Amino acid sequence: MKTIIQTPTNKLEESLAFYVKLGFETISKDTPNVVSDGQVIIEINPDRYARAGMKLFNENWQEIISELEKLSKIIKIKDGYALADPSGSWIHLMETSADIDFKSSQTSSSALGQFAGMSVESIDLEKSLQIWEILGFEKSMGSVDEGWISLVKQDAVTVSLMRPLACPHLFFNPSLTYFNGSKNLEIIDNIRKLQIPITEEITYFNKEGIVDNIIIRDPGGLGFFLFND
Repeated sequence: MKTIIQTPTNKLEESLAFYVKLGFETISKDTPNVVSDGQVIIEINPDRYARAGMKLFNENWQEIISELEKLSKIIKIKDGYALADPSGSWIHLMETSADIDFKSSQTSSSALGQFAGMSVESIDLEKSLQIWEILGFEKSMGSVDEGWISLVKQDAVTVSLMRPLACPHLFFNPSLTYFNGSKNLEIIDNIRKLQIPITEEITYFNKEGIVDNIIIRDPGGLGFFLFND
């Protein structure tokens, strides 16, 4: 099974409507409620104990957990285990044979543009890197010294780690990032037409003060960075 991003909700219908409006396809309904834009799979979880984060799947996590326990507290949850990296982002290690019928695409079908992975701002970049590497992710770009690191794993969502206070805008851990280049102004205009609430309009990177990057959030608080680089 591919990686799933979990987002909590206390208003399931409102969350489902949010994703439908953005052009996400409903993959499954009613435990789990799963949507996708062709690139990322998102489970909308109304359980009051649900927390935003990444779900990884494996038949048995025991060997990896023994390594992770040297860096983080691990707790038992239904069908698996959970931990948080220094960013506070939850990582769910699921042991289940359940699967979702889904074939990924090279392009996104949603109004958000091109998916670029999950971003987290970590108070301890080195420890975060160690945790994700134990989970099988490999560094593809950046370094601790540069203050940002991109990590990849086969059939998993790319993870981007940022040092604390590196980004001059609101940051919600975790957030999903979409990079749209010169098309981002068109993307932003369409988000306005869809009447999706914008959490922050960003002009910091534009010398002319144009809003060329925005942040939105789903009803459960999961952030989306719609950026032009």
